Amino acid sequence: MNDWPEGWSDSNRGNRYGHGSAHTQPEGARVMRQVRRQPGGPQAVPQYGGVPQQHSYDQEYGGPDTDYNTGQVYGAPSGRPQGPGGPGGPGPGGPRRAPNWRRRIKWTAITLVVVVAATTVGTYFWADSKLHRDVDLSKVIDRPEEGKGTNYLIVGSDSRAGMSDEEKKKLHTGSAEGKRTDSMMILHVGDDGDTLISLPRDSDVEIPTYKGSTSGKVYQGTGRHVKLNAAYAEDGPELLVRTIEYNTGLRLDHYVEIGFAGFANIVDAVGGVDITIDKAFKDKYSGADFQAGKQTLNGEQALAFVRTRHAFAASDLQRTKNQQKFLAALAHQVATPSTVLNPFTLYPTMSAGLDSLTVDKGMSLWDLGSMFWAMKGVNGGDGTSLNMPVSGSVGGNLVWDKSKVKTLVGELKNDEKVTVAGN
Repeated sequence: MNDWPEGWSDSNRGNRYGHGSAHTQPEGARVMRQVRRQPGGPQAVPQYGGVPQQHSYDQEYGGPDTDYNTGQVYGAPSGRPQGPGGPGGPGPGGPRRAPNWRRRIKWTAITLVVVVAATTVGTYFWADSKLHRDVDLSKVIDRPEEGKGTNYLIVGSDSRAGMSDEEKKKLHTGSAEGKRTDSMMILHVGDDGDTLISLPRDSDVEIPTYKGSTSGKVYQGTGRHVKLNAAYAEDGPELLVRTIEYNTGLRLDHYVEIGFAGFANIVDAVGGVDITIDKAFKDKYSGADFQAGKQTLNGEQALAFVRTRHAFAASDLQRTKNQQKFLAALAHQVATPSTVLNPFTLYPTMSAGLDSLTVDKGMSLWDLGSMFWAMKGVNGGDGTSLNMPVSGSVGGNLVWDKSKVKTLVGELKNDEKVTVAGN
């Protein structure tokens, strides 16, 4: 049986080693059948009939550009380095890319900005909701014309609202009904310097015609003279504003009041206030008992310090100076990085202050912030502080120096640097 393809014979075989060939050398390499690729088709067509079609090498293994053909036996993308652990390096997932620090820094910065913005907005609305806007200055009648700058009336009252009997005893506030003013100050904020003026509570003033804050009834003035704090006791903040504007001619733009308990809570929230006392003094009425020298006052001690007047020969005038001195120290303590940058101190301080403040209906947090920084600057030496000029006393009431008061008010209205000296 002939096992050669059709058309072949033994004569075609040539000399074959081991098959009766006369040559002693083995035959050369057998010539492979030529395979012709069919253009455009996936199968190769053999040149000789009867031979099965064969897949080309390129088709069988994916072509000359496959990973197999280039040594990428694991199928990794061409051009990526191979490692002992598989494609891309020693790890099971390949080598890690180098960190894109520029992108990381960018997204970190964006995240921080968003967090800070959200915290700021949240803090603003939280703080704004705590303000007690209870004073309606629209009820004040016959008001002076507006001047340049902004004038704040800052009042420290002896309000005992919300205080327990134990707290009243601890803070030496007594248990008198109603509330009066222990301190009053006008803070002028302007472009040519800020000015803080203390108004002694015993100042002699005339009660003018006014509109009742609750009844709405108009009460005609009779020329009646009283101590300044009596105006507050008679009809509250609105009459106090009306009385000061009438007796000075200066329009007051905003009203801020803080009570006993609120003041003490602010001092405690900030961790106490450092202050230097020039001379030792003691007062059984306020509970003050201080030695000379530098010391840290807690809320109870601070309240006693700013309320004491019986221990001084100058009485109320010396008390107003002590109040200004303590406010300077308090503002400095509140504005320190240890308070501002520490949320565990900042938020309790803000909460204690805002909870205890009573302001006018037109007061914004921006106005309150402006007032605080101006007070800090004045008491820190960047502005002017003085007592209202006094010329003498009548029946125990301190009489203002009308000439100096007129000059002072004129300078404030025109936002000029104050040249008047107080007591």
